[in-house]
Amino acid sequence: MSLVCEGSKDALASLFSRYARVVRGVAYRVLRDASEADDLLQDIFLLVHRLCGTFDSSKASARFWILQMTYRRAISRRRYLTSRHFYTRLDLDQAADRLGGVSSESRNGNSLDGVLERKQAWDNWLAELSESQRQTLHLFFFEGYTFEEIASKTGQTVGNARNHYYRGLQKLRKQISAGKLPGKEAV
Repeated sequence: MSLVCEGSKDALASLFSRYARVVRGVAYRVLRDASEADDLLQDIFLLVHRLCGTFDSSKASARFWILQMTYRRAISRRRYLTSRHFYTRLDLDQAADRLGGVSSESRNGNSLDGVLERKQAWDNWLAELSESQRQTLHLFFFEGYTFEEIASKTGQTVGNARNHYYRGLQKLRKQISAGKLPGKEAV
């Protein structure tokens, strides 16, 4: 570690070859995504290089220090990804398959009737939401605002913004999973 602090690239390469596998393993177990684990692996060794002056060998071994940093960063990254719905994203093909009665031709956009039918379904689903729910979902998903920013923008409390968000999502999920389409019975 002292050689890394002195700027030795060989020392950093040695640390990387020694600990890269275990660091990536910890990152993958926490993040559950290979590309995110790879990114974190690179970030950790950049941090090791940048923060090597804070390492104290009397408190812990280099391995423990690196793994502790990995675990903390991985938890922080997982929280960030969770807040951005990384783990709850819905595959668009799966959502389209849930729309019973919409042909694959219309889902692919090859039919004007299919496009109009999907737009009508979306409009009907949104009509079931309250104005506050529609506005909150729009600000969150399309504008990228946080709950705090939405609350400030709409003049509500953060709790109300969260409530509108979750209730609106719940209504949309029920409608999508039921396969409600305009002019058709639920599947």
